[in-house]
Amino acid sequence: MIEFIISLVIAGVCGWIAGMLMNTSFPWYINVIIGIVGGALFSWLAGSFLISGIIGNIIGGVIGSCLVIFIIKLIKK
Repeated sequence: MIEFIISLVIAGVCGWIAGMLMNTSFPWYINVIIGIVGGALFSWLAGSFLISGIIGNIIGGVIGSCLVIFIIKLIKK
């Protein structure tokens, strides 16, 4: 259970950082969703062998979240 909560916190941080980098104004719960989807997308695309540890997970989550935000911006146009 605690691992799940930590994962949500990391996803929220990743989504928040990606939102700052991509200049968006999503609410916090959308950032958590984007962070979860972005982290899963990055680990699926890059594989878990490229990232390790909490810092690697945060970097991968931010990269994946930025990709998700980019796709969302493309769809909104």
